[in-house]
Amino acid sequence: MTITSSSPRLLLLSTVLLAVAGVALLGMPHGQEPPSAAPSRTASATTDVSPAASRHPAGKTTVSTASSTTSAVSTPSILESALPPHGEGVPGDPAIQRSLEAAWPADLPSGDEREVLTTGRALLRADATGVGRAKWPTVFPDSGQEVAPAFATARFRIQAAIARRDGSPDKAVVHLVWAGMDRGGTFTDLRITDWHFTRTTSKKGTATWTPQPHT
Repeated sequence: MTITSSSPRLLLLSTVLLAVAGVALLGMPHGQEPPSAAPSRTASATTDVSPAASRHPAGKTTVSTASSTTSAVSTPSILESALPPHGEGVPGDPAIQRSLEAAWPADLPSGDEREVLTTGRALLRADATGVGRAKWPTVFPDSGQEVAPAFATARFRIQAAIARRDGSPDKAVVHLVWAGMDRGGTFTDLRITDWHFTRTTSKKGTATWTPQPHT
């Protein structure tokens, strides 16, 4: 399930990541790790690269290269200069985190931001590796079945993540950039996934953020 979103911010990030990846791959010496990153990332513009597309066909998305909104015209050059090339590894992750934070300043209360960010990270890990899906039966309806994980736990890594409002105070979205090796042995970094949340308030005034299934 490659996660697609109509959010202009995700489209902007996708465009920038693909552009930077193209420049990096042109300058990558033959044989440099990861060996399969070039064809896999190139294919992501038109094919599904989600953790579990076969399990959630309705949740397929494709990384889009559509133009971003005019309000963010000045952002790509900032991101392009800060993002590391494919295969940079863990040392390059802080640059991705800084780029996300610079592009989309924090707009959630700190407590809400920590809550949805923690849950968003756990959801992505569960979706990609199969670990912990039973905790969210409405998000992963097949959690009680034996389903082979799409990505190896040992080679899964969240490179960067932010949580922001999603159009209203009662909606939030977690933007994640991550890396992983699929069952076929293909390692790809700079993957993009969004998890959306809605907030409900009980009669006692307790607010709860609920993750939404991918549709």
